[in-house]
This record gives sequence, C-alpha cells and structure tokens, in this order.
Amino acid sequence: MRILLLHQYYLPPHEAGGNRWNELCRLWAEQGHQITVIAGMVHYNRGRKYEHCRGRWVVEENDIAGVHVVRTHVSEWHNVNWAGRLWAYLTFLFSGTWAGLFRVSTGYDVLIVTSPPLLLGVLGIVLAWWKRLPLVTEIRDLWPDTPVQMGVLKGVFLIRAAYALERWLYNCSEKVVVLTPAFRQVLRERKGVELSKIIVIPNAADFQRTDQLRATFDRKAFRQAQKMEGFLWIVYAGAHGVANQLDQLVATAALLQNQPVRFLLIGDGMAKNTVRAEVERRALQNVRFMDALPREVAFQYILASDVGMMTMQRLDIFKTIYANKMFEYMAARLPILTAIDGISRLVVERSNAGMFVDLQKPVEVAKRIRLYLNQPELRCRHGQNGYEYAKIHFDRKRLADEYLQCLADVPKNRKTSD
Repeated sequence: MRILLLHQYYLPPHEAGGNRWNELCRLWAEQGHQITVIAGMVHYNRGRKYEHCRGRWVVEENDIAGVHVVRTHVSEWHNVNWAGRLWAYLTFLFSGTWAGLFRVSTGYDVLIVTSPPLLLGVLGIVLAWWKRLPLVTEIRDLWPDTPVQMGVLKGVFLIRAAYALERWLYNCSEKVVVLTPAFRQVLRERKGVELSKIIVIPNAADFQRTDQLRATFDRKAFRQAQKMEGFLWIVYAGAHGVANQLDQLVATAALLQNQPVRFLLIGDGMAKNTVRAEVERRALQNVRFMDALPREVAFQYILASDVGMMTMQRLDIFKTIYANKMFEYMAARLPILTAIDGISRLVVERSNAGMFVDLQKPVEVAKRIRLYLNQPELRCRHGQNGYEYAKIHFDRKRLADEYLQCLADVPKNRKTSD
C-alpha cells in the first residue's frame, strides 16, 4: 500500500516528543508499505527549526525506517504566543499545499491527515480532491473544543468558523480515527459523525523495544552516575505547556523539600520558564529540570525513576484523553500518580497501576507520595500491574496492524466511484 501522510509535527529520527506516527510508519515500512510524509520544520515544543532545516524552504529526506519525508517551512513564532502559533499553522498550510502539489507524486492509495492543528484539515481536503484519493482523518486531540475551553480561541466568528471547518473535514473523510473511546462518544453524540466512520486506535507502547532496553539497563549504575541514589524520584516526561499545570506540582515539591523525594521534569514548552522561575522564587532544591531528550535517552531516566507523574489542566475536554506518557510509565513498570481525571484515571485505577491526585490539593498529593516513599512493595505492585495491563491492551504492534486493516478497508481510489 502507498500512503501519503500529512503531519505537521512528524519527528526526525532521535528527536524528543510524541512518536506515534514515527512508530506506525516504521512498522508499516517493515511490512513493505511505502509511506510519504509532508511535515513541518519546527518542533512543536521548542518552536525552533531543526538544525538541518535552517535557511531552507523545503528539505526532502528518508528517515531510518525508509519513510520519505518532505519538510516545508513553518514560522518560528510557533511558541512565542497563541497568535504566533496560529501564524505557524497558516505558514505550514501554505507551504504544505505547495509541497503536496509540486513535490509529491501521484499513485497513492490513501491520504491520512492527523490533527491538530485543525487547519491541516484544509490541506487534507484540497490534496485528497486534487489527487483523487480517499481521505482518512485522525483526531489526536479534540479541536476546536480544546482551545475554546482553554479560552485561547475567542470571538464568535472564529469559533463558528473553526467548528464549520471541523464538520467539513468529517464530511469529506471516509474514516475518522480517534485515540480514545471518549473521543468516539463525543464525535457520535455531539458532532453527528456516523458511528460506522469512527475507528478507535489508541496510543501505545512498543514493548519489543522497551523490554529490550530494560533488559540491558543498569539501573544502579545509571542512578549513581546521575546522582539519583538515596531519593524517591518522581518523573514527569512531557510537554511543559500552559495546560500541563506544572506550577501546581511545584507547590507539592515545596511541601516535600525536607524529605528524600526529588522531582525530575523532562521536556520543553511555553510554560517551562514560568515553572522554573517559580522553583527559583521558592528556592527549592528538590526539582531538577532537563530539556527534551531523544526517546531512548528519556526512557532511561524513566527506568531510573520510581514514580511517574501525569498532569493536566482540570477541564472537561482533558477527561477524554489518554496521556501519552502513561504508556511509557507502564512499559517501564512505574507506578503512576495521575492528576488527569476521566479515562486516563479510569485506566490507572482499573489496572490498579497507581493513584489519582488533585494537584490543587498539594497536601494530599504529598501524602500519596509519602505512601510510595514508605511502601516500596506498593510501588512494585502498582508498576507490575500497569505493565501487564498495557501489554494486553496497548501494544503498538497489534494496534498498528489494526490501523492498517482500517486503511485496507477504505476504497483505494475515488476515481472508481466518480
């Protein structure tokens, strides 16, 4: 099968960040399928162009899986503010359209667009029409619901236009792939998408790789080298954005600064400087910041830690998401403290892999952390429970095969039905 993918944030090899599509493309390429990706040049957390893309309008490359990637210009205003992010979306809309029309050949079987950003749907609709391809839309996050609930997208005209674009995109799609059952429910009940169109393919962990890394990892030596010995380490590995509420975690760290507990925050994002400034203002010595790391390196720090932390702003929209980092923690056999209510909490509690905490109640969060500090057998039991549950329900290889079957069921060429 020949697949054309539109993904503004498709990562280069060894870059830190969400690698759902890097892994799907790798697994499909290993089976002999051909994938071309139209992607941007700017990392979604750092907001800067990749080094090999600086000063360039378009870069064509083959990644380590043999996937052909066409990278096009994106504004580096991406992380300046929300207006800058909107401008970055628009620049990729135009540069990606140019690449799709003039740098990508014909002969594909299906076109996939993965959102957000929602504006990428316009590019998907245009290219699907121009190249006469069936369109499959993947929803990784419910837009425009998320920016509307966060108060970022304002103004009646803009909100109505965004929802109209969303409806248009769903109407033009042969299939709509969502990452959680809650997304499916929202699309069916509130947005009127036909149930037969909707397929759930969640995020997952690559257990073949993570088990190999864990088998060869010298945890004791790593902790000694990183000066982690003697402490219970709470790791947060992910975006440092406004929605992640890491400033609330700082309040908990302040209550535990005289305990053998340390917090490791790995990642980048618009709110990182604000969180760092709050740690400095409180003169806390028990919080360590690290920039975003390549996935294999980040996973070593996760393996070396004792508890995984998941946080998110308390909005209804975030109750519908599976946190990506949850699968990494489960694969590493870490117990999980989740401050994300909804279906992420449901998975953690159903699998008995950790505990729910309310970051707005730092005294209670500190109490849960002390429980893990004083009961290492509880940490071990929760971590093993999460690993076993995820291996059954969230194995990336099995889900990649399900996704491929979904694509195989889509009519191969719209010319046959025109």
